Amino acid sequence: MRKLIVLTALLAAFPAMAQTPASGDTGGGIVRAPKPVTGEQVYGAVCQACHMADAKGGTGAGTIPALAKNPKLAGAAYPIMVVTGGKGAMPGFVGTLSNAQMAEAITYVRTHFGNTYAKPVTEADVAKVAKPPAAGSH
Repeated sequence: MRKLIVLTALLAAFPAMAQTPASGDTGGGIVRAPKPVTGEQVYGAVCQACHMADAKGGTGAGTIPALAKNPKLAGAAYPIMVVTGGKGAMPGFVGTLSNAQMAEAITYVRTHFGNTYAKPVTEADVAKVAKPPAAGSH
């Protein structure tokens, strides 16, 4: 029984230990994971959960559009509008991600996964479209 209790405690503590930054906690006992900065990091931390690691989307309870080889990404305005304002089941990320993070993620998707839309999306491009969330929204 004692071994089971120790094993359970170790398993419960393992995820928290894995997230501890090299510098330790924040001093208040709160451990924060580093914020994703690059487009690849943002995609991996936020977008990949639905659009998949290969950006081919998926189907199941709903349909998640593929971002790989997607001609809708040719013009920067469309992905900026979708990422900032949401579409279908996808939420908008204004207030969740910074304009810089959204720009990096959009540029990353537009230049990877078989997409060759080389012109980068800038933080200023996103700022032109991004509207702060309405009061009382989630």
